[in-house]
Amino acid sequence: MKLLNELKYAESHEWVKVDGNKAYIGITDYAQDHLGEVVYVELPETGIIVEAGDQCIVLESVKAASDVYSPIGGTVVEINEDLVDNPGLINESAYDAWLIAVDMSDPTEINNLLSAEEYENMYH
Repeated sequence: MKLLNELKYAESHEWVKVDGNKAYIGITDYAQDHLGEVVYVELPETGIIVEAGDQCIVLESVKAASDVYSPIGGTVVEINEDLVDNPGLINESAYDAWLIAVDMSDPTEINNLLSAEEYENMYH
């Protein structure tokens, strides 16, 4: 299982990369591996407000459909359009294939997330 130390992680297998007040959100390598080949991505509209823990994305793989939750609250300001046409990018590089970017309503929420080491310890 590949992890990046500069990211924060949610127990529900999402990662967060903070860039100023913006948080890029994707799924972990562990999650994409368990999903199998991702064949469809359903992303939210920009402008919607999400709370930490809200289901806001659906990924469909050859195995099953899975909900993805926002680990942090805020307004969706970007969606990764590349994934709509090529959802397999998630399997190729889970940490490059961000799903949405959120303008954080409370940047201190990032402190509720796990470090790479804490996330890894959940599974070993």
